[in-house]
Amino acid sequence: MSVIILGLDPSLTCTGWGVIRVEGSRLQHLVNGQLSTSPKTPMAQRLAELHAGIATVIAEHKPDRAACEEVFVNDNPKSTLKLAQARGAVLTACGGAGLSVNEHAARLVKKAIVGTGAADKKQVAAMVKVLLPGTAIAGADAADALAVAIADAHLVRR
Repeated sequence: MSVIILGLDPSLTCTGWGVIRVEGSRLQHLVNGQLSTSPKTPMAQRLAELHAGIATVIAEHKPDRAACEEVFVNDNPKSTLKLAQARGAVLTACGGAGLSVNEHAARLVKKAIVGTGAADKKQVAAMVKVLLPGTAIAGADAADALAVAIADAHLVRR
């Protein structure tokens, strides 16, 4: 039995997303991308753009479930709030489509992919390329989203 997982790396500036198929221990890349919003656009419109973008991804690729990084507290409270708002828009799109969403701490995702919770973005992207050979990755945020989906495949067996 195969499962299609949508991995999400929410951000107000650039939300990464990636879709993989999991069959047993085999991983297959399906598609990935990034949704960017302009800081010049009003907040409500930016959140609506993220919601609509993820809703479109879900409608086109029909994942069985989603996985998202948990919110982390940044040194800058304004940045943490913006991240939380972006996550809300993205998670609402998932909920509206009836998807369950597994949330994973960033350190746990890094540990599952690289072997250490202190891995940097370059290490995560390099391991994603190893685990999904031949995949053209849309950018660092898409790589992080694929990492979330891969980690979810290993951490949640259903």
